[in-house]
Amino acid sequence: MFEPVKVVLEDHEIPREWYNIQADFPHSVPPPLGKDGKPVGPGDLAPVFPMNLIEQEVSTQRWIPIPEEILAILTKWRPSPLIRAVGLEKALKTPAKIFYKNEGVSPAGSHKTNTAIAQAYYNREFGIKRLTSETGAGQWGSAIALGCKLMGLECKVYMVRISFEQKPFRKIMMQTWGAECVPSPNPSTQIGRKILAEQPDTPGSLGIAISEAIEDCVTSKDTRYCLGSVLNHVCLHQTIIGLEARKQFQKINLYPDIVIGCAGGGSNFAGISFPFLLDKINGREVRAIAAEPAACPRMTRAPYLYDSGDVAMMTPLLAMHTIGHTFIPPPIHAGGLRYHGMAPLVSHAMREGLIEARAMMQLDCYKAAVLWARTEGFIPAPETAHAIACAIEEANTAREEGKEKVILINWSGHGLMDLSGYQAYFDGKLVNYSLPEEELQRSLAALKGLPVPPAL
Repeated sequence: MFEPVKVVLEDHEIPREWYNIQADFPHSVPPPLGKDGKPVGPGDLAPVFPMNLIEQEVSTQRWIPIPEEILAILTKWRPSPLIRAVGLEKALKTPAKIFYKNEGVSPAGSHKTNTAIAQAYYNREFGIKRLTSETGAGQWGSAIALGCKLMGLECKVYMVRISFEQKPFRKIMMQTWGAECVPSPNPSTQIGRKILAEQPDTPGSLGIAISEAIEDCVTSKDTRYCLGSVLNHVCLHQTIIGLEARKQFQKINLYPDIVIGCAGGGSNFAGISFPFLLDKINGREVRAIAAEPAACPRMTRAPYLYDSGDVAMMTPLLAMHTIGHTFIPPPIHAGGLRYHGMAPLVSHAMREGLIEARAMMQLDCYKAAVLWARTEGFIPAPETAHAIACAIEEANTAREEGKEKVILINWSGHGLMDLSGYQAYFDGKLVNYSLPEEELQRSLAALKGLPVPPAL
């Protein structure tokens, strides 16, 4: 039987609704808490987010309609193709069929654009004129810069310092789309000045950049903050990926045995996996694996606790797998995966036993990325390489067991702006790094005294 290498959908087949997994969890997600330990209400979030996005954040409605104006922009690159990685399969001599959802086709080159367009739209509709945000490796910063430009908003992005220095072209992308991009920590904010005085050589962290962006937001007129991952509404917007993939597999009468995405803040993994978890909740057998770096092992080694999303503790406390908000990650090249916490919805899915997690070493990921580039052609982002390395492990297991399996990867972005990391790999300058237990415990000590999520 002929099986196509590329599966496409027509424009009219693009999903018209996002899927909200909160409607189907066996147990409710623990609510965000204030510093007093009491649940926060929508009004508590209003200085930071527009109310229309807050409504999505707290919604338990299963299907959320996608506005037509958002769809009109998304159809510039969506539906994204589902492609079979035949070259990689041959190189691995595996009986597994490996498919990838190519999210690198968006204008900004990653899946982040799916929620950037939506968030910019909802902020504009609420009357907001300016957005502030953070970015790690720059994929999110590039995406929100584009989203703001298309929706007529001003944008300022605080980019984690080590990535600002390693990846200057991301800053140029943001500038091209009209955004201001500055390194974080930055002397323009109070928290930035404090951290620079204490640690002048700090590489920065997403937790610091979030604090700076929120501080800027709450002290500026007609401004709100936006986040590229972690939050419920961000994961919601990304489910368009998995919903499309389900339709594409239906077209070729296949269904994935294993769904894999890299996991930084969690939205990319949520986007590909949550629609399939709906099937799993309803009795279908499917494994979902979140591939995270061994340098930032949230789901594989860190506990499920209440923690703040930023170093200055300006956000509500969220129930999630966390290393601790004071964590300063090592300067690994997968900058988008260096966050200290994991999305509450992804963390809760782990708690419910719906997903698995696997920690990947940096050198294994680059080795997998190079093999991918030499067999499939596309050069993956270092973050995407974590999902590829995990998929290769599963494909090798299928070969050893002599089993035919269907593996789906969320190919979350290209690596054309990350070539300095590849050069460091080829030059032998990269090393494997697993977070030492003493560092993990030292970081977790900052959570002493905070509330603990109730048992299931």
